[in-house]
Amino acid sequence: MRGGHTLIIAEKFDAAQRIASALSEGPPTKKTYRGIPYFEFKRNGRKYVVAPAMGHLYTVTQRAGDRSLYPVFEYTWAPRHLAERGAKKIKTIISAIEKLSRRASEFINATDYDVEGSLIGYMILKHACGGAEKKAKRMKFSTLTPEELNQAFERLMPSLDFEMAEAGRTRHEVDWLYGVNLSRALILSVEKQLKKHFTLSIGRVQGPTLKLLCEREYEINSFVPTPYWEIQAEAIIGGSRYRVEFERNRLPSLREAEAVVSACKGRTGTITSVVEKTSRRMPPEPFDLGSLQREAYRFFGYTPSRTLNIAERLYLNALISYPRTSSQKLPPTINYEAILKGLAENPSYRKLAEKVLEGGELKPVEGAREDPAHPAIYPTGKLPEAPLSKDDSRIYDLVVKRFLAAFGKPSIRLMVKVSMEVEGYKFTLNGRRIIEEGWISLYKPYAEFEEKPLPPLKQGEKVLLERVEYVQKFTEPPPRYNPASLLKAMEELELGTKATRAEIIETLYQRGYIRGERITVTDVGFTVVEAFSKYCPTIISVEFTRNLERQLYAIERGEESRENVLSEALEELKPVVEELKKAEENLGGTLSKAIQAENLRRRLVGSCPSCGTGSLVILRSRRTGKRFIGCTNFFTGKCRQAYPLPQRGRLTVSDKPCKLCGWPTLTLKLKGKRPFTFCINPECPSRRDKS
Repeated sequence: MRGGHTLIIAEKFDAAQRIASALSEGPPTKKTYRGIPYFEFKRNGRKYVVAPAMGHLYTVTQRAGDRSLYPVFEYTWAPRHLAERGAKKIKTIISAIEKLSRRASEFINATDYDVEGSLIGYMILKHACGGAEKKAKRMKFSTLTPEELNQAFERLMPSLDFEMAEAGRTRHEVDWLYGVNLSRALILSVEKQLKKHFTLSIGRVQGPTLKLLCEREYEINSFVPTPYWEIQAEAIIGGSRYRVEFERNRLPSLREAEAVVSACKGRTGTITSVVEKTSRRMPPEPFDLGSLQREAYRFFGYTPSRTLNIAERLYLNALISYPRTSSQKLPPTINYEAILKGLAENPSYRKLAEKVLEGGELKPVEGAREDPAHPAIYPTGKLPEAPLSKDDSRIYDLVVKRFLAAFGKPSIRLMVKVSMEVEGYKFTLNGRRIIEEGWISLYKPYAEFEEKPLPPLKQGEKVLLERVEYVQKFTEPPPRYNPASLLKAMEELELGTKATRAEIIETLYQRGYIRGERITVTDVGFTVVEAFSKYCPTIISVEFTRNLERQLYAIERGEESRENVLSEALEELKPVVEELKKAEENLGGTLSKAIQAENLRRRLVGSCPSCGTGSLVILRSRRTGKRFIGCTNFFTGKCRQAYPLPQRGRLTVSDKPCKLCGWPTLTLKLKGKRPFTFCINPECPSRRDKS
């Protein structure tokens, strides 16, 4: 074997530490280079060095020229510290890897096995390791457990996964070309109008996603409610009271509703049939990333990006498998029995895991989706090395219970439908109860099923409709998206990837294009979509973005070339940028008005309770620069009403008034901490309780 050590590239510090600990014959040695840690160990007499990256160390940037102008089509890959502000640490990490690579004779890429991880490792080996990508090997693993890392090391791929790296490279280049040109068009058009900088952006996934939200907003705003009438009735059967359903959910006219009430109220009818049937409900399929994010939102209110961050922490702690997967399948190679026995060592899951182990053949339910890189998300069975935070324990519990439920038996339910007739009108009474829990017992408290048991009833029994009344209702518009339902819509439309969708949604919030948990589009968001609909509709077209995504996947499979995809993307982009250049003045004027209106709305808290004519807004003192809530009549001297505010953190006006006093509330977000909402009323009981 040639001299020199083997250099292993890991994606993050935690992953590097686990790789070194798993592969070393003894405890690995931790060393540092200018404060950057790395690990050394020996295996079979050979020296290995594991160097961690910090995600992407290289990025796409403009080759030359003024970085505030557009169009720009010449680009290069460069170290992030040369292209981005605040990335100084990147320079030291690259220097450390360069130093460690000089005496290396072998190289292994052990970054996450997906498009982004493959690109990260490829770029590091190419640029920091002097072209080592040509001879490097690849480690493929889905968990950071010692067993799987050793298996991956023993079965090294002979070369890098160049197709995945090429697909990632192309995606970054296309996204940069679209993002930098279109975003600069927006920013510069506004700057020329307001003489001020505002951070705006648009991209090939952001645009169609925002358009999707605008279309839903148009539907809601143009919706005309239609009245209908609903019959609500209660029956006395065998001395007990039950709520029964009328045969028609909606009646189109008041006359028909009145006729039903007049004919049936206080009248006696007969049960015409009692039909019982059992139904089997299969266990839910294992989690892919999207379904985990939706379930976490449903039960905990976590945004998709928050769930992904938590899941990645659990992965780095070797507690769950790699979360960025679209698979709903659990292959036998993950060793079901070993995982279940590991979970049985945890007191929280002992009984459930033993129940599955004792249940016979271990064969999980699986969904239709597959991912060639990774299986569905599953727990490794390893015990946590330290107590988990509240967020981490919630997501971990959800993953464990879903994994256990996949091995459960179907739940058996008894469904009872009681049909009755009163004065020629038909009513039904539906009952349901669980006969066998099956997988439900393994997925509690996340399995939701409301039981409605009924006593034995038989055909011919008398029924007294004691209460019958009609209620006028109105048809409702389609619901607004929330972060979870928007994520699902993006999946179905093939907008973005499993790794980027959550980030796209967060960006739309940060840019001020959308707001609220039940998402509403701001004036700025509408204006951006209207502008691109007018000047370059292709950019916000779902079909255009979907086709581009499919081309990128084709590169990943080796069926398409990077050059072709880039050429087609540029062909679409260049005329769009020319159109935006021509329309810059009109675009800037429209956007400027929308931004000013949105900025005022963001600061508007509510009506002033003191003077009654002004509005409460978030202001800054001309003397001290401190922010406070004051009346719009404050600076004219007509009203002196003011309330103090925290000086640190990002403040947003909440849509919901205080539950205790009805005054407006604000939400404060401090860096690194969870946001909290507070009432502005100094006399509110909630403030007294906190103090």
